[in-house]
Amino acid sequence: MTDSLRESLQGQNRKMGLPPGTVIYVGKDLVHPPRMQLMVYDDKAVSEVPEVSIQEVDLGSRHGAVHWLNVEGLNDVALIEEIGRRHQIHSLTLSDIANTRQRPKFELFDDYAFLTFKMLRVDADDPAAIITEHVGLILGKGHVISFQEAPGDVFDIVRERIRTGRGRIRTMKADYLVYSLLDAVIDGYFSVLEALGDRISDLDDELLERKPSPELLREIHALKQQVIFIRRCAWPLRELVGAIQKIRTALISDKLDMYYRDLYDHAVQAIDTIETYRDLLSSLTDLYMSVAGNRMNEIMKVLTIIATIFIPLTFVAGIYGMNFEFMPELHRPLAYPVVLGLMLAMAVGMLAFFRRKGWI
Repeated sequence: MTDSLRESLQGQNRKMGLPPGTVIYVGKDLVHPPRMQLMVYDDKAVSEVPEVSIQEVDLGSRHGAVHWLNVEGLNDVALIEEIGRRHQIHSLTLSDIANTRQRPKFELFDDYAFLTFKMLRVDADDPAAIITEHVGLILGKGHVISFQEAPGDVFDIVRERIRTGRGRIRTMKADYLVYSLLDAVIDGYFSVLEALGDRISDLDDELLERKPSPELLREIHALKQQVIFIRRCAWPLRELVGAIQKIRTALISDKLDMYYRDLYDHAVQAIDTIETYRDLLSSLTDLYMSVAGNRMNEIMKVLTIIATIFIPLTFVAGIYGMNFEFMPELHRPLAYPVVLGLMLAMAVGMLAFFRRKGWI
């Protein structure tokens, strides 16, 4: 059983026996305190508060503007429940936000839409490691509330576009902000897949250049586990984008249909890449076994040739090692070098025969 699947089952066990909608944090132990950021923008101005308290949050402070409240840290259940109480968020939604093992999905309620998915990015300190983060989005009328596990994310690109006014995001509403966040998340998947592709290519070269080893096989297995995990995150994300396309709601403008179609195509492309990598890793495993088998065959061939050469030599040595009284050759002064020369000639002759046959 993989570590991610084991953690998912352990998370569900923690909620056994509790009433539906009970908000309980399921995830890794976090040491940093939760932090909230508020960004308010329209086509004219942007205001940003790096740290804001729950009492200071007003998602309707500027009429006609988009309010984006970002919450970093899901381990403070009381804070999540207070946000839910102030903005009429259903307890089932809050429970899904606090459960980092929740499968990606899209749900539509009376006053808001809820999205939850996995955000992936390459660890800057260790390019071989992939950071996975549970993200929840609440799309309301004129505002977006995002919940994420830890600081640092792929949303910085969206924040910079808002600050600089690049693109059309400042002229659009909150539904376009949700699209932009999803687009940044899927772009993050491609960054992770690009790093994985480089590692797979390096493993392919190493497999042909160096001897097969248990360490190399473990690297291939670890990559296969990563690809399987990314696939488990990407498939539901594609379903999520497809559900947004199909469900009609006043919260999401019909003008964004073309954007979500493009986003869906990107999700499909990411899944196709994942499937290709999975096939490549399966091929690498087969290639590893083939290279290891060929190496073993080469070793066995050398040993077989050596044993074959020594069989007649052993036969001759065995004959002259018998304790018979009447062996004429034993009384001849040149018998010993003649027999040694004969044995050497037999060995050379067999080597020449094997080479002519192409066996060595």
